[in-house]
Amino acid sequence: MHVRTRWPWLSLLLGAVVALNPIGLDFLRSAFFAGEQLARNIAQPIVLTALAVMVVVVVLEWLVRSLLVKRRARGAS
Repeated sequence: MHVRTRWPWLSLLLGAVVALNPIGLDFLRSAFFAGEQLARNIAQPIVLTALAVMVVVVVLEWLVRSLLVKRRARGAS
């Protein structure tokens, strides 16, 4: 695997695809902009949990990429 950058672009791209499709946008709207309290109470924990999971995935990808870049800089394969 040839890693050239530490930027976690794969997981950020996946998160953007999940959030910006029609179902994801509808879920985000119902979580934060719904007129009914019940809809907000149901959707907000789901959206915030998904956001936390995506943050963990981004951090893990960044750590793996950082380790691979450091290993490659040392000359190990």
